[in-house]
Amino acid sequence: MAGLPPRPKRPPKPATPRELRDAIAAKALELGFDAVAFAPAQLSPESRRLRMERMEEFLARGFQGDMGWLVDRAEQRIDPSTLWPEARTVVSVALNYGPSGDPRFVLEERERGAVSVYAQGRDYHDVMKSRLKQLGRFIWDTYHESLKVFVDTAPLMEKLAAQQAGHGWQGKHTNLVSRRFGSWLFLGELLLSIELPPDAPETDHCGQCRACLDACPTNAFPAPYQLDARRCISYLTIEHAGPIDREFRSSLGNRIYGCDDCLAACPWNKFARQSREAAFAPRAELQAPLLAELAELDDATFRTRFSGTAVKRIGRDRFLRNVAYALGNSAAPAAALPAVERLLTDASPLVRGAAVWALSQLAPGEPARRGPPADEADAGVRREWAEASTRLTSTGSAD
Repeated sequence: MAGLPPRPKRPPKPATPRELRDAIAAKALELGFDAVAFAPAQLSPESRRLRMERMEEFLARGFQGDMGWLVDRAEQRIDPSTLWPEARTVVSVALNYGPSGDPRFVLEERERGAVSVYAQGRDYHDVMKSRLKQLGRFIWDTYHESLKVFVDTAPLMEKLAAQQAGHGWQGKHTNLVSRRFGSWLFLGELLLSIELPPDAPETDHCGQCRACLDACPTNAFPAPYQLDARRCISYLTIEHAGPIDREFRSSLGNRIYGCDDCLAACPWNKFARQSREAAFAPRAELQAPLLAELAELDDATFRTRFSGTAVKRIGRDRFLRNVAYALGNSAAPAAALPAVERLLTDASPLVRGAAVWALSQLAPGEPARRGPPADEADAGVRREWAEASTRLTSTGSAD
């Protein structure tokens, strides 16, 4: 919360720590949160040391890829009290975004794009932040307790906070797993300056299961509980700004924004339930959209079509880069080639380069036959033409 409003004129309502905790929990559920729990904001020296060691190892191995913001303020990420020294309690809230069924069905429909479940409705940041601010205002107005609100907008490790509060545990895929909601929870936090009774932390219930690890198309897990983001399709299609390495392009399949494979594979989803939140209901234009239609989007239509969704955040060019790779993986030249032809002359070098690769998959002889257009000035795109032609010549087939 950027700053607290003026202190209310009426005196604070008296409450014991237990009564305050119960009132906050009741208000959170009234506001539509699916779960609320409490954890200490102050870490023990041993917990802080272990968290810092894991973070340092992750960064030392370069698993963060291009996400430089994970390096910045790393120490603050592992300890809520470093964000706000007055913090004594973490109020961890969760919203269920569970789908109606297994979202992986669309992976078989290669002429359509697969968009991660979390991005098919309204951007959860907007929903979560609005409700957390309402919860914070209730606490401030009623009890005059100082607080700060966080929704993926500050260096606070939400999954660790959620596990400490008892919502679930970080599974072998590093995401939160809940015995009540399976893999499908959005998280938000509110820090309080008063110490409230905490919930018991959740323990790990993964056992010997490795379904999530085996489901990953790009082998992004070097070991259980470790993720190399540089190999993760969610990272590659959302966070990574440049061309995607050739090693991963075929593995993308028709995934054009994120990936749900490791989440959907978790057996704990047998306890999951469909989200009751109307804002998270999938938009028709994000449920298995036709790739050829998406290839026609200019910047204005992209912004209009994806207004209010998480997809809009990556921008039109990065999104159409993903669409181009998916067209190349569609194995449907009749439908995909006209769309790829349009993208070959796109204003964005990022899109043109991806379209060259798509052309090499759909019509393997074309890059060598055509060569780059005479007016192609971008070195990266010309390199895509050269690599597509050379690889076909040297191997006899496209990569």
